Order: sequence, then structure tokens, then C-alpha cells
Amino acid sequence: MPYSHLLVPIDGSSRSEQALRHALQLAQALGARITVLHVQPHGPVVLPGLGDRLDAATLASLMKAREAETQQILEVAAAITAPSGVPTTCEQVTDELPHRAIVAEAQRLGCDLILMASHGRRGLSGLLLGSEAQRVLVQAPCPVLIYR
Repeated sequence: MPYSHLLVPIDGSSRSEQALRHALQLAQALGARITVLHVQPHGPVVLPGLGDRLDAATLASLMKAREAETQQILEVAAAITAPSGVPTTCEQVTDELPHRAIVAEAQRLGCDLILMASHGRRGLSGLLLGSEAQRVLVQAPCPVLIYR
């Protein structure tokens, strides 16, 4: 089955940038297009140990920094994809659960392959922290290719 629309979730890590480069090679070989997706958490910025001791101005400043980080992540993705000639769009959604947003966007956009990085958490770390890649694998409406 030839894939025509790849969804590539990114989080700003070098691993997700490597996955994006891999997705570009695959898309070039298949003549496919790519949607790059960054999921930004919504709600207040959580800083463990500070509780509700942050004032509104500080919270607003932290939210603004989070928005700037999202823009930077998407700008890096656009810079990586631009020279390839692969038709690419960059999307940003807000959701507290990245895997839920990835699955929803794959469905909404009609993507036929999700290509995403795994950070390789294993053992107790993987059990406690969970794996977004694992959650996407279980819930995705289409095949998922994990880059490690």
C-alpha cells in the first residue's frame, strides 16, 4: 500500500528532528506529502514545588515562553523540510495528552501513516512515564512507523 500523507509529530528533540528527516526521505521515495505536528500542552504551566505561589504576570510570561518555544520548534521543522521539495504543512494543536492529539489529527487530516520518534524509555522509567509512541500505536487509525 503506497502512503500519500504522512503525519510526523515533533517535540523539539533531536530524535524527533531525525524522525522528520527520515520521513522526508520516505515521502520523497513515495511521492507523499507531510504534515508536521507539534502538540502544545494547554492550561497553566506546572512548576513542581511552587504550587499556586506564582502570580498572574509570571504565569502569563511562562505561557508566552511556551508559545515562543512552539514557534521555534515549527520554524526548525520548516527549515528542515523546505529544501526537500516535499509538500509540507506545519500544524500546532493544544492538548494535555499528546497521543490523543496525534490520533485525532491523523483522523482529521486523513493521514495514512504516522511516523514518529520514540525516546526509548524502558524498564521502570517507561512504565512510570509511559510512552506516547506506545499509546499512539495502540490507538492510531492508520499504520505507525516508530523511529529509534
